[in-house]
Amino acid sequence: MTTTTATPDGSSSVFGKDLLASFVVFLVALPLCMGVAIASGMPPTSGIITGIIGGIVVGYFAGSPLQVSGPAAGLTVLVLDLVRAHGPEMLGVIVLFAGLLQFTAGQLKLGQWFRAVSPAVIHGMLAGIGVLIFASQFHVMLDSAPLGNGLQNLLGIPTALMSALRVGDHHLTAGEIGVLTIATMVAWNAFVPKTLRMVPAPLVGVLVAMTVAGVFRLNHIHYVDVPSNIWAVTILPTPDRLMRIIEPAILIGIVSIALIASAESLLCATAVDQMHTGQRTRYNQELKSQGIGNAICGLLGVLPLTGVVVRSSANVEAGGQTRNSAILHGLWLLLFASVLPFTLRYIPVSALAGVLVHTGYKLAYPKIITALRQYGRSEVAIYAITVVAIVATDLLKGVLLGVVLSLAKLIYVFSYLDIRKEQSPGSNRIDLHLTGSATVVRLPTLATILEELPPTSEIHVHIEGLSYIDHACIDLLTNWNTQHDAAGGSLTIEWDALTAKYRSRGRNGGAATPPTPAG
Repeated sequence: MTTTTATPDGSSSVFGKDLLASFVVFLVALPLCMGVAIASGMPPTSGIITGIIGGIVVGYFAGSPLQVSGPAAGLTVLVLDLVRAHGPEMLGVIVLFAGLLQFTAGQLKLGQWFRAVSPAVIHGMLAGIGVLIFASQFHVMLDSAPLGNGLQNLLGIPTALMSALRVGDHHLTAGEIGVLTIATMVAWNAFVPKTLRMVPAPLVGVLVAMTVAGVFRLNHIHYVDVPSNIWAVTILPTPDRLMRIIEPAILIGIVSIALIASAESLLCATAVDQMHTGQRTRYNQELKSQGIGNAICGLLGVLPLTGVVVRSSANVEAGGQTRNSAILHGLWLLLFASVLPFTLRYIPVSALAGVLVHTGYKLAYPKIITALRQYGRSEVAIYAITVVAIVATDLLKGVLLGVVLSLAKLIYVFSYLDIRKEQSPGSNRIDLHLTGSATVVRLPTLATILEELPPTSEIHVHIEGLSYIDHACIDLLTNWNTQHDAAGGSLTIEWDALTAKYRSRGRNGGAATPPTPAG
């Protein structure tokens, strides 16, 4: 964990660290902003504008000072679907109202509630997104268009690859540039000394691809197409478009963007908190800042934004101390896109696709399963089902299925109670072994078993397997103990341990600490 601590913003040494960190984050963000935009069906400068807003605006208002916001790979699939269904001109309206919804949720202090999502679902969502990004961008890396939904893209990879190898035209050349980009990134991370790793691998990969494409004059492959004025891609909302928010499909898009962007941002903020020892995240403020940023993105008709783990971790590792590092990275993006936009035209599209193929692979790699297994096979099953559902259907349906399964598991956990009765032969002793959760849901079952016990029996209740008991069941045992004692029987139970099981759930919700989000 980095030993970053909160320091007054006015310190010159702190500002120097923030300045260095901001430049590193800018170098990480530049290729990702463009790659995410292209993968989302939007112009590359749309992603840069979103990065500018995420740095300057969200950075200024942020509740998580060291978190860096911008266009996120996690929203590419959803945004692409919205662009295909409603056009780029309606994306801005959807993002605008999603941002307003986020801001309202922050005002209502709902920030903590967005974190109340099973880690299995969140990691399943990230892995599913990783598969979708990998599958779709593999085709873009071959200078081809994605085939359709996630499953079609995934199943179509062997055919597309064989076709490129057989024909050997510009599709194969583009694929070779993409593979070169990925290989450069992997080699940079694996073999370069730590002192040089301050230069981000995606930037090195893209620079190598640009150099090779320029030296060999690969004019037949696709290159990034950007206007001289980056603000030319903005699409302002019109009254007619604003009136369409009452359409069910548009409303679903608004809620989907708001929920997924909020969950991703706040989980990212939690992960960033674990990377340093400075100021902790104020979740409601962070949610409001994300809402402000997305509302502005929507007004300009560009990509939505979220807090992003890759950029945020780069910020912390580079020594960022305050929110100034995030703000300055936005200013670097603005300066570069305003003064040097022509340089972007030398970037092969396949190189940016290669960056995202590598990103998708890292998201999809099931490294989190080991951590989830600690919390039971059911968590691993929910994770796997969420991934498969996202790939087979779409992002929203897959996440909703994961949430439903998590709720079903929760209901089962709170309603499951096994009561095993053992009677010693030739004696008046009866042992009751309680396993699971003794809640009001299972109170009738517990009451029936107690009432069936002989009045003068010697009852021993074992609670080692009991994970939780609520107040209603404690009252039942207490009252039954009084009646049973009056009838000449006895009850032996560890009352202090039983009360502790009730109080422990009241203190911490009875939930184990979830695994840290991967990024």
